[in-house]
Amino acid sequence: MTSKLLLTFDPEAQHEIAKAIQWYEAQKQGLGKEFYHYLEGYFNILLEGNVLFPIKRKPAFRELPLKRFPFVIIYEQTATEVYVFSVFNTYQAPDRL
Repeated sequence: MTSKLLLTFDPEAQHEIAKAIQWYEAQKQGLGKEFYHYLEGYFNILLEGNVLFPIKRKPAFRELPLKRFPFVIIYEQTATEVYVFSVFNTYQAPDRL
């Protein structure tokens, strides 16, 4: 039996998510909401705690790329928490990955 993980967001990640939702909504009504629900599905996968995505940066930063939108979730997972550092837009600056 796995224990419930806590999902915590860095303020920068919260800002990135809000900015992305606003941008997508400006492109097409309802698209921002669609992006948010899509992203929420990825967070639920992380909270299940059954899958650890590869460590891409030391000490233990993992990356989970989204398939439909050009974003990657950068996070760290401990025994009790998934801490999201960034929801990074790879389209704006792919060289920063």
